[in-house]
Amino acid sequence: MVKVKLFGLLRIDSGIKELSVEADAVKEIFPILMETASKNGKTITIKNINSCAVMVNGQQATKNTKLKDGDEVVFMSMVAGG
Repeated sequence: MVKVKLFGLLRIDSGIKELSVEADAVKEIFPILMETASKNGKTITIKNINSCAVMVNGQQATKNTKLKDGDEVVFMSMVAGG
């Protein structure tokens, strides 16, 4: 199991704060997030997820980053404004 945490607009848009999931790579989490958001009555897309910074155990990661049991994956929406 890996722990997944969401921050920023992705958290608000999905209604998800934290999940524990089975995944061997970051990209395997994407459909889980979209399905869970849907169950919360929310909608997020691959585009929403791809626009986030991703960290695995505090290190920058990509969608192809491999995961192992006990990892922590963080999705952070990029902030814009001025």
